[in-house]
Amino acid sequence: MSLAAPPLILPVGQVSSRGLAAVPVDPEQLEGLRVDEACVSVAEFATFARETGYVSVAERAGASAVFSGLLRPDLRRASPTVPGAPWWRLVEGADWAHPEGPGSDVAAGTRADHPVVHLAAEDAEAFADWCGMRLPTEEEWERAARGGLEGTRYPWGDELVPDGEHMANLWQGSFPLRDTAEDGYRGTAPVRSFPPNDLGLYEVAGNVWEWCAADPTTGARAVRGGSYLGREDSETGCGIAARATREAASTRGDTGMRLVTDGALPWTPAR
Repeated sequence: MSLAAPPLILPVGQVSSRGLAAVPVDPEQLEGLRVDEACVSVAEFATFARETGYVSVAERAGASAVFSGLLRPDLRRASPTVPGAPWWRLVEGADWAHPEGPGSDVAAGTRADHPVVHLAAEDAEAFADWCGMRLPTEEEWERAARGGLEGTRYPWGDELVPDGEHMANLWQGSFPLRDTAEDGYRGTAPVRSFPPNDLGLYEVAGNVWEWCAADPTTGARAVRGGSYLGREDSETGCGIAARATREAASTRGDTGMRLVTDGALPWTPAR
């Protein structure tokens, strides 16, 4: 997504330079739904925060959950574990701009193209409102992630590593002790690092969990798609069906967002 150059109205199936794919999620009810081809990046959220002065939930709280394997030894020792998930540590100073806490400032530019993380649901919705977009429903997310394939485990088929090619940023090795990074990454990978699905959507499996809209009946929140910690033998899985429920205010270093919009785009293209 490039906030300086939003797309023109697109025919279904095309992708703009901003990276917005027009995906017919439900031919009868959702024709023309437009889905970001990639998750929102650090650079995009930084633009939003700079232009609006927005302060995220994690920044206000002063801490967020970070996977222990990504922490410096001193921070790992100093940070308490998250109850029920000892591989997560509650790290003071961790937020979207400091993914592993103090000393991991994304302002240095090394992760501008990585997906933004440590966002609560309200942070994702604030960014979406600013863009004139929204979070997808779970049905919209799953149909878009399938990319037209039905009944397969992954957006590319049924084999996790077809012909030895890693198709997503997932965990390899003994969890949570050692990620062998056979896919090339420990922690997040830049958006568009792996092949897209048949609708041109990148990283709909692995890399980071993606917030979905609240259930209109219960208000419950879910994230979809799995993350860089995803494994075939995990409770939540790592394919199209990967799903976890979350408290709306929760913030973690493996959760970001992908946005959608309905019909005509709600802005005038800046070109």
